[in-house]
Amino acid sequence: MLSNRRNQIILGMVVLGLAGLAFILYLNVRPEPQIENVVQFPRPARGHDDTLVFDTSELPPAGGEHYNIWQNCGIYEEPIQTGNAIHSMEHGALWITYQPDLPADEVAALEDIVRGQTYLLVSPYPDQRSPIVLTAWGIQLEVESADDARVEQFIERYRLGSQTPELGGACTQGVGVPLP
Repeated sequence: MLSNRRNQIILGMVVLGLAGLAFILYLNVRPEPQIENVVQFPRPARGHDDTLVFDTSELPPAGGEHYNIWQNCGIYEEPIQTGNAIHSMEHGALWITYQPDLPADEVAALEDIVRGQTYLLVSPYPDQRSPIVLTAWGIQLEVESADDARVEQFIERYRLGSQTPELGGACTQGVGVPLP
């Protein structure tokens, strides 16, 4: 009788342990909630071509053929070369662009987000239709303000994200001198 009770207790503990492991597994494999208004593009082409000419448009490209050398990640007060920024995104960087006339406090907020972080670029982008655009390889989000909660969510999810073709490629020792 005592042996039977002990077996029931052991079985109960095993069942509870398995239920706990199943719950932990579920938490790790459940789909992440969508970030509102994120646009995902078909897998962009890749390749290096220093003769490409990138016209400014309403939005920065979210990938594609690009220059041979990547842009050093960091903060830039002037527009940077699109072909170099795309190469950085191929390595996992996230490029935050803003309209050149964005208020100074908004620019400062973006710089604060980027300062001291790796695999982030921030620069003005002439003719951009939205005040702020976040772009990772094949993925983009337009926002009105740096304090939009989706900015941090987008960075968390897509910087060095699973969509990155050359995950962890260099984001230093390329071109450009970012601000300290």
